[in-house]
Amino acid sequence: MWRRDAVLARPVRAAGQHHDLRPRLLARLATPGAEGFGEVGVQPFALNGDPGAEEVVDALRTEVSERLGGIVARESRLPAWSRVGQLAGPRPASRVAWALVEMALLDLHLRSTGLARPAGWHVAGPVPSLVTVSLLDPPPPGAVGGVRMRAKVRPGQWRQDAVAWLAEQGSEVLLDYNASATSVEEVLADEAALWTRLRVVAVEQPFAPGDLARLTALASRTAVPLSVDEGMRSLADVRLVAAHHAAQLVCVKPGRVGGLAVARELCRRASALGLRPYVGGFFESPLGRSALRMLAADAVREPSDVADVEVTGGGDVVAAPGGLGYRLADAVRTGPCVASARW
Repeated sequence: MWRRDAVLARPVRAAGQHHDLRPRLLARLATPGAEGFGEVGVQPFALNGDPGAEEVVDALRTEVSERLGGIVARESRLPAWSRVGQLAGPRPASRVAWALVEMALLDLHLRSTGLARPAGWHVAGPVPSLVTVSLLDPPPPGAVGGVRMRAKVRPGQWRQDAVAWLAEQGSEVLLDYNASATSVEEVLADEAALWTRLRVVAVEQPFAPGDLARLTALASRTAVPLSVDEGMRSLADVRLVAAHHAAQLVCVKPGRVGGLAVARELCRRASALGLRPYVGGFFESPLGRSALRMLAADAVREPSDVADVEVTGGGDVVAAPGGLGYRLADAVRTGPCVASARW
């Protein structure tokens, strides 16, 4: 397993951090005659309930390596990819670490069987892209595609030139507060001053994860749909949001919830409860984004994080036939690893 810090070609400033350098954890899993590759994008430091990169690496070196080795010793084979999400512990770092192993197992499975996607997964149609920009930075140079734009914002703070630029694009806008609001009133003040200038179709995670009281209060006072992102980590969260009518949309990120299989189930349960799920990401390479596209095509209809992320200085992966369509670049596989194991 390797860590690569990707430099984003289009940095994005959010309420609590500046997305310019993004850690990616990459894995190769090999058996005689077959190999698979996985990836998770991670935070550089712990924020809003998400673990930092070092926490995830520690979970890979200890918990994941030991438990996976124990399974191989008992069963004389690797576990099925769809089973791995059930092995994750309660710590956020554990879920992210197992999501990395799950993707590598899935890629190995697809390459071994020649399948394009797991059995039972479907393609309902192409999923439109959700592109991330910021109202806290100057407008980005050049064109930015996407049916819907996730615009980073902080209560009462935005750049007028960025707002004007976003209004000119004519795209749907999802305003992402990244848990930076502390009261319903300050969010409603933004509604009067900002939301009417843009095609705002939803407001994402205005309050701290788990703060359903404020979210429900806000939902009762605005007609703009609300979305839960950092607060969406388990089936229990899906049920609570639906039961309290706290939001209409939920952002499901496979790395955050324990992998693709768990994320698919959360999306399906959310839809059954009347919520509108969409797939979120952490600025992954084309390998990770190919898995997000596969999940989104099967499980959601809302615009999702499925577009490739532009980086500088070369990529972590290269196109390859079979599986998820990519393998680790030689520069990664010959570089220093952060964790390894042999069983």
